[in-house]
Amino acid sequence: MTTFIPEPRLCDSPRHRRWSPVPVPAAEQATSAGLPGTADVVIVGAGPAALATAAALWHRGVRDVVLLDRQGTPCRRFFARVDVLRQRVLRSPYEHHPGAEGYRDCELLDFARLHWSLLTPVERREVRMAQAGHRSVVPVDVFEAYCRHVAVTHQVDTRTWRAAVRQVEPGPDAVVVRTEDTEVVAGYVVLCTGEERRPAPAGWQADEGKVSYWDEPVPGDPERMVVIGAGLTAAHLVANALTVGRRVAWVFREPAERYQCADINATFFRPEGRSRFEGSTWSDRAALMRQQRRASIMFEFRPLLRRAESSGQLPVHRGQRVTGVTSPGGGPMVQLASGDRVAGDHVLLALGTVPGRQASVLPEQLTGARDGWPDLDQQNLAYTRARRVFAVGAAAAMALGPGARNIDGHRVAANRVSAAIAAGLARA
Repeated sequence: MTTFIPEPRLCDSPRHRRWSPVPVPAAEQATSAGLPGTADVVIVGAGPAALATAAALWHRGVRDVVLLDRQGTPCRRFFARVDVLRQRVLRSPYEHHPGAEGYRDCELLDFARLHWSLLTPVERREVRMAQAGHRSVVPVDVFEAYCRHVAVTHQVDTRTWRAAVRQVEPGPDAVVVRTEDTEVVAGYVVLCTGEERRPAPAGWQADEGKVSYWDEPVPGDPERMVVIGAGLTAAHLVANALTVGRRVAWVFREPAERYQCADINATFFRPEGRSRFEGSTWSDRAALMRQQRRASIMFEFRPLLRRAESSGQLPVHRGQRVTGVTSPGGGPMVQLASGDRVAGDHVLLALGTVPGRQASVLPEQLTGARDGWPDLDQQNLAYTRARRVFAVGAAAAMALGPGARNIDGHRVAANRVSAAIAAGLARA
């Protein structure tokens, strides 16, 4: 049996190309001069999940929408994190995009073909692979330009305000969204708070500046790096260090790396997979989530990492649980359960992510969390104890399935949520 390993060069793609301006729709544009005090819908967050939700609402005729985001620009934080990792392609294929589902709209593959002259030969081949129904990778540059296209053509950019949401207070007829200095009263609220990095255990202590998380810049110019984590983020950190000639030690608790094309089994991207998940008991769904949220790496990284390990440039500590990170004098030291220690000049933590701060903005008694997951209606993703509040993104995983945290899952969730909101507004 022949095993096909995609070429590492698929991970490379130009960044920050000049894309043609997005045409502004003829419809009247909203103004961002001041945050309105009322809205039909408030979306908390402005990442890909929020973009998909706003686009879906726009197609259903719901235009009185306000997006509140810490950065104040659609998808800005998403791409800032991508660029910290120097990531050039997405794991999600061309079929996965934050556009609206079920409407005549420009999809991601259409967008790439419309900008054919800007694509490299490798990128064009990936487009042809996508057209033929095969697995393909999407350049970050193409995806960012497409997100900008969706934001402008669905009037999302003019409905986004920079604000940190402090509290969401649902009532029988409306929801009050409180920010640092004002509030917005909405008919419905959609929480699209994304995912946050998983914090290190409290006992992991080292000198300040010697340990950082994957989404933080590394201070100085350390020669010896230690990367903790087994996922795609860790693979990027390791590859970046190897590319500039650093010596890297890689530590993870799994017995082996897990290489796969998608972050979850492709079954859960399809209706039959979601149906199987939704028809399961809570305990069965929890078991599936534990299995599917395991860290994995794109196949494209395998040749580079295997080559570096065989040459001695990349010592790999497999199946090693980290018990602490300290600074006994000098550089940081990673302590393993086996009793071994791994030394370096800087430690990078890639410990995965957890659903965003939904519980902190919605009263705990309304979240109804079980095993850390909010209690949501499986059909429309509304909080069962706060029917005017919905979740799109990773927090909806126990209702929608593992695909909820994927860009394709955002689109599916946004379709359900927008249908419920549009119906509710029509009855009002």
